[in-house]
Amino acid sequence: VQLVESGGGLVQAGGSLRLSCAASGRAFSSYDMGWYRQAPGKEREFVASIIWSGGSTYYADSVKGRFTISRDNAKNTVALQMNSLKPEDTATYYCNALRDTGYGTTYDYWGQGTQVTVSS
Repeated sequence: VQLVESGGGLVQAGGSLRLSCAASGRAFSSYDMGWYRQAPGKEREFVASIIWSGGSTYYADSVKGRFTISRDNAKNTVALQMNSLKPEDTATYYCNALRDTGYGTTYDYWGQGTQVTVSS
């Protein structure tokens, strides 16, 4: 699976951005998808995830109520709608695809990242 993020940019505090992640390769619909971010000098942290069917989503407390993750298995894409952005949301955002076969094999793929900068 290859992942390509897009949609990052510079936005003022309170504004919105929509990140997209396009996946190529087989069996996209069998992967749980997630968004992570990494700010300069900090470790990469979890932002949001959505299971393979789209039936469940999970969010970090810091973005709950402001960000929404969604997926379109027909188009092999996952999106992160980010509203009410804050300067502390500034980071490089990474798309992740994860699949645990249940037989001791885990497939874990990352995109190259897209920069989000929120000005105060």
